[in-house]
Amino acid sequence: MPVSDKFLMRGLLHGFYWFDEGLHKSLAAGGWPLLSRSQSMIMINLTDGITRPSDLARAIGVSRQAVQRTLAEMEHDGLISLVPDPADGRAKIVRVSLDGEGINITALRTLVAMEAELERRLGKQVVAQLRKTLYADWGPVVVDAPPSGPPRRPARKGKGARWRKSNL
Repeated sequence: MPVSDKFLMRGLLHGFYWFDEGLHKSLAAGGWPLLSRSQSMIMINLTDGITRPSDLARAIGVSRQAVQRTLAEMEHDGLISLVPDPADGRAKIVRVSLDGEGINITALRTLVAMEAELERRLGKQVVAQLRKTLYADWGPVVVDAPPSGPPRRPARKGKGARWRKSNL
């Protein structure tokens, strides 16, 4: 299997970390409370119009229970409120509070400043091409499974083996 420090995913992840760290430090410098990465991801998805907890969980790639815990923390901190969904009385939707809006405004200003700095460092054309590439339609997800199926781990034997009925 090829190992490379030039895989796009690694570069995208490092770029995400650069933005995330700069955003967190800027929010802290502005006096806002420290947000966890999960809380940041929820705020980003809320600005994209994703407001149902189950949809947020799917978008972020975590369980609904994890999102519910994070939303409860955020509601306790005054960043969001959970209100009845007008389309489904059994469900709730997430609304950003006034404090949450304040964080969003500060975050947007920070992102504009960070993108301007990136243009200064890399060049306007490079950043424009990056934006164009990231927002392009990449098509359906590629699935490349091995033809023989997933590899099997050999069963552990002897000291430290997991107890199984078949071990008797």
